[in-house]
Amino acid sequence: MEILARDTLPLGGFAGITEHRLVTDSRVFGNRKKAETFEGLGNMVYLADARYLPQGSSGMHPHSEIDVISIIIEGRVSHEGSLEHGKDLAAGEVQVQRAGGEGFSHNEINPDKQQNRMLQVWALPEKAGQPAGYKTYKPALDGTTRIYGGIDEKGSTFDSSTVMDIAHLKTGEQLTLDKAHLIYIISGSAKAISRNITKKVKEGDLIRGDNLTLTGTAALHLLLVSHSN
Repeated sequence: MEILARDTLPLGGFAGITEHRLVTDSRVFGNRKKAETFEGLGNMVYLADARYLPQGSSGMHPHSEIDVISIIIEGRVSHEGSLEHGKDLAAGEVQVQRAGGEGFSHNEINPDKQQNRMLQVWALPEKAGQPAGYKTYKPALDGTTRIYGGIDEKGSTFDSSTVMDIAHLKTGEQLTLDKAHLIYIISGSAKAISRNITKKVKEGDLIRGDNLTLTGTAALHLLLVSHSN
């Protein structure tokens, strides 16, 4: 079990955003990868915990052959771009944009006079040249909700062997994960046990491990990433 604490990392950012980057995968960042950050898992290659300044924005910019997952944690986001222009998102909602070979441009804006908070996650598509696409989710406040990946015949998520879920656990509830995972604690705290090692973890901790059990010591909001070999 490895743990990377957000608050030990330098605060960076661009445009109207400040952020801690926790995953910068060598497949995308090459020699620009920061040594203190984790590599990704499966096709997941980037994770940043970001705060938009009051009425700040990312600025309009393009993407190609990447899937961009935006998890709104606090405040609101107004979405502009070539996909679903004018969409508004509130805390608890998730936006997933597939660039594919077609590509898309977007600008994410904080419309309010106080900071918001959002996780930005990237995943590489398994097939090149796919059409661009857009999906949104409102994960349940109890249990686990799939937001990306898996093989879904109904098309409710973008197909990928890399899977992402949002999970909510109450204090005292337990989650057991057997395969390798990256787990980001969005909020709350827990006791983590893996291979007879016990550690206390809290908001802002990114955990890499398998055969892992989390027991909430305060209500937990989690991002779970796994990969099917």
